[in-house]
Amino acid sequence: MAGPDAIFRAYAAEFVDLCICSYRRREIVDTLKAISQQTGLSPARLHIIVADNTFTAEMRDTIAEASKTLGLAITYIHAPADNISIARNACLEAAYSSWVAFLDDDELPTPNWLGELLSEARRGRWDAVLGPVKAIYSADVPSWVRAGDFHSTAPVWVNGQIKSGYTGNVIFRRDLIERAKLRFRVELGKSGGEDSDFFSRFFEVGGRIGYSPDAVVYEQVPLGRTSVAWLLRRSFRRGQSHGSLLARRGRPLIEIVLASAKAAFCGAGAALFFAHAVRRIRFLTRAALHIGVVARLAGFREITVY
Repeated sequence: MAGPDAIFRAYAAEFVDLCICSYRRREIVDTLKAISQQTGLSPARLHIIVADNTFTAEMRDTIAEASKTLGLAITYIHAPADNISIARNACLEAAYSSWVAFLDDDELPTPNWLGELLSEARRGRWDAVLGPVKAIYSADVPSWVRAGDFHSTAPVWVNGQIKSGYTGNVIFRRDLIERAKLRFRVELGKSGGEDSDFFSRFFEVGGRIGYSPDAVVYEQVPLGRTSVAWLLRRSFRRGQSHGSLLARRGRPLIEIVLASAKAAFCGAGAALFFAHAVRRIRFLTRAALHIGVVARLAGFREITVY
């Protein structure tokens, strides 16, 4: 006869822990409503963990009311403060199911979102599966923003493999991160890049990462994030995060030379396509990314975005 531990593991295997880190966004109620309407996974198999990253636990009552109204099993955690890695790690500590998913508190998943992630995970025997995050723009954003779609997110393939990821739309096996003792690095919790760092280490310990194009979530883009300055700042920060990963190779001078050359090439491309807004800004953001790599490898501190 199976013992209590074996029975619990078999029972937990039927569940998904869905983690959402919250910071003063009332949009999380709409996110939870969309989660309650999932068709690819029975609500009885879904355990939601909300980690409130504010000092004052100000979302506690909002989450309690949403849980009652929507009939969702929600565990609320106060995970102070102002450091996204603290909140993400609190979610991992509270998780107990075989699968752990992450979603942002301002995203709206499509009805079969979780079902598509799980289906692809089983089909490809992946340890993690990413889905696309598609941007929704208001009518008053600049036309070049809409044309360039600078805010949607999808994975990057390197030599046919996905070697990193993001937490805006993902599911992964909990046993792998527990065996490897993987957690989000707290020192990156204010600068960003903690998710790409986490999944880079996930890949390095043998985690296979797949992609489900039909597991779509949508994200409304605030007008304040549609300026060239904001895009350049984001790209520079991403470059700093990538520079941290490159630093592990132990050849900073070579990487600085390569990144500098790429930045120069992108700068030339921006000049060449000066009259074409989308192409010019794409080149500029890529240049900012490579400059961020150089800055990080040269020892400059990562900028704070949270």
